[in-house]
Amino acid sequence: MVLGRSTRLLASAAIVACVVLVGPSAPGSPLFAGHQPADAARDVVQNRVMTWNICNPCDESNVDRAAEIARFAPQVIGMQEACVRDVDWIREYLENLYGLVYHVEYGSVLRKWSRCGGAPWKPGAYGQAILSAAPMTDHVNVEYPDGGSEDRGYMAVTTRVDGRSVRVFNTHLAQRDQGTVRAEQVAVLATEVAQHDRAIVLGDFNAVPTAPELTPMWALATDTDAQCRPSAGGDCDVTTDWYSKFDYVFLRDIAALRHRVQPSEYSDHHMLYTDLDLTRQPAPSGPR
Repeated sequence: MVLGRSTRLLASAAIVACVVLVGPSAPGSPLFAGHQPADAARDVVQNRVMTWNICNPCDESNVDRAAEIARFAPQVIGMQEACVRDVDWIREYLENLYGLVYHVEYGSVLRKWSRCGGAPWKPGAYGQAILSAAPMTDHVNVEYPDGGSEDRGYMAVTTRVDGRSVRVFNTHLAQRDQGTVRAEQVAVLATEVAQHDRAIVLGDFNAVPTAPELTPMWALATDTDAQCRPSAGGDCDVTTDWYSKFDYVFLRDIAALRHRVQPSEYSDHHMLYTDLDLTRQPAPSGPR
């Protein structure tokens, strides 16, 4: 059964009430100690953006996923491999347990029971999602002409980061052994990104920085990691459990202040977040 928003709100409020009355360490409670990190932020960090492939299908708790996000509390979060019902619950937990309130837009590209469950005749929606502490406008959701072994696409919204309006993209490219398909997908994405003087591109590109299919993105933007370049000698932080960099925060005419890659036991991809300064131009990156 799919729960409506009001039902979910009542359910999450009841969970919070149980924690208050019984205690966070009560046996059997879904919110016993460890689910609420001691360093959880009190409010969003307005100049912080994050990308995270949350892993699907994976038997992970949305309470745990929300707790991971709350540690860093980005202004904008791009999720990949996201089921709508999972993201809805994550939002509820972020608000009711941590006081972090996010708007949401979805970039679902398929309905698949094996990914998102649901009734056999009404499987859950799967794809990308963007959470933003500020309202979002001009939402678009685009499926790539060829998704490879599974439908893939990108979504984009206009929202505010560091107090300024910016176009934010979120994508998940074809699986790692499908470089030719990814090249076609990057061509579609890069054409749209190029229409914007300033943009943030989040996502799981399923390709290492030296992969030739990423060339159009490198021509338009830089990675938030100043040391990461498409040259063979580039020093790039790995973002997956198999020691590859597949996850990116590409910045077009935006300066990065710092970034962090945070492994998570709740996904085979690490969380990658970056703090930005939209008031100044990025430093020259040198040869790419």
